[in-house]
Amino acid sequence: MVNKIFNIREFAAYLNVTKPKNDNLLIVNYENEDNIRLQSNSITIDFYLLAIKPPLEKNFKETQFLEDQPKSFMYVDCPQNNLNWDINAPDAGYNILVSAKYINRLAKNYNFVHYNNHEALFLTKDEETILWDIYKKTYDEFQKEYYSKDIILSYIALILSYTQVFYDRQFDSRSSICNSVLDNFYENLKQYFSKSEDVSGLPSVAYFTQKANLSPNYFGDLIKHFTGESPIEHIHNFVLKQAKDKLRNTSLSISEISYSLGFDYPNYFAKFFRKKTGMSPKVFRVM
Repeated sequence: MVNKIFNIREFAAYLNVTKPKNDNLLIVNYENEDNIRLQSNSITIDFYLLAIKPPLEKNFKETQFLEDQPKSFMYVDCPQNNLNWDINAPDAGYNILVSAKYINRLAKNYNFVHYNNHEALFLTKDEETILWDIYKKTYDEFQKEYYSKDIILSYIALILSYTQVFYDRQFDSRSSICNSVLDNFYENLKQYFSKSEDVSGLPSVAYFTQKANLSPNYFGDLIKHFTGESPIEHIHNFVLKQAKDKLRNTSLSISEISYSLGFDYPNYFAKFFRKKTGMSPKVFRVM
């Protein structure tokens, strides 16, 4: 069965909120919605969704908050994201539903719009004040009979700019959680290559994001924020270190080393090694 993809009008009807004024933009204020759908299996959207709200999920864990944070968070979804929810009735919050054609070019500047595991941005008190105020201003503008699309898109751009800064702050303020993700990444990387037999291909970043139960973009941003290198750079550096060790300290042939590290063909390994070191595996071995 093909999964239905909801546009803004269809999603509004499904969610049971105020009917959109047009096909490209809708701003929902939860305070004015009494019969919102509280539960849904996975559905797919074809628009951007920016949301700010208190925690509504029934299985939400209070421990996700830090002691100095108010109980408020936001997230962004992009076209083709899957949504599902099981929430308590909301009494506050805003949703901005905006067509991809309005902000696609802007959104491409931000990795967090592709955090498709709902890795929420937990706001500090100051951040909460700033973002709730912008969402309210956006909603108030939208309520006008002749609202300005340009003003609303400017508010959306401002929300996205602040969100980037606040996600960077969150990585630092939740460093213990983030460091745990980093430690597990290194451990999973070691385990992947710890097999006595040849490994089945080089590991992808997706392999490690699944292990961490995080979306690829969030995982990549977190790793790079703390190390200055992307996950794929870490993978390549680890493979290179293993290759150098085996070339220097074992009698394995270059072909055997290449297969043991997940390369399908020895010439792929040689090309990789030469790109990273400026010399062939054979030359490195005899130096």
